[in-house]
Amino acid sequence: MIKLINLHKSYPIGKDSLHVLKGINLHIKEGEFVSIMGSSGSGKSTLLNIVGLLDGHDEGEYYLNGKLIENLDEKKAAILRNKFLGFVFQSFNLISYKTALENIALPLYYKGIHRKERQKIAMEYLEKVGLKDWANHLPSELSGGEKQRIAIARALVTQPKVVLADEPTGALDSTTSQSVMDLLKEINKEGMTVFVITHEEDIAAQTDRIVRLKDGIITSDEKTRQKEKV
Repeated sequence: MIKLINLHKSYPIGKDSLHVLKGINLHIKEGEFVSIMGSSGSGKSTLLNIVGLLDGHDEGEYYLNGKLIENLDEKKAAILRNKFLGFVFQSFNLISYKTALENIALPLYYKGIHRKERQKIAMEYLEKVGLKDWANHLPSELSGGEKQRIAIARALVTQPKVVLADEPTGALDSTTSQSVMDLLKEINKEGMTVFVITHEEDIAAQTDRIVRLKDGIITSDEKTRQKEKV
């Protein structure tokens, strides 16, 4: 599903450049639940941005669903993101003046789906995350955990192949974090590939595989014991 071969990424800093990713090789198969760990500056956010088609790479190859990703303009990148990827962010990124239902339905608008059908599908996903009764609430009327559930429903509504979650529990307390992880596990059991960026060991331990980054290099890539079940 996601294949990175000798991937490099640098950013210019004045007359110099900062080499952030230094030859990343990573293969994530369809249906895997993978966490990427690393301290601040390790390159994990840059990696997520490249996998999420929010940024490009300098060298190496990136394959998404078997397709080589290269020379994408923003329009092509947006089409691929809408087709294959769903995003969940630490800060939720909900639109403050839209209701929970409207936030979830928004990606369907960009797919050209009519309003009545959008609302029907969005309500199904709202029910899936256990918040059907919150359909007409604004984000300001929701708790952090409820906002993150809405964000997950929004990520799922287009039925993407991969969910990319950037510190999805970073702004939540431990009980709420666990409920969000349970939801991501449920999504993964249904066959979706889940890719989580986290700095929390207890969160990473709940995924099937932990990839550790340090200074732009993968230092370890290990399966967790919990996936011995299959």
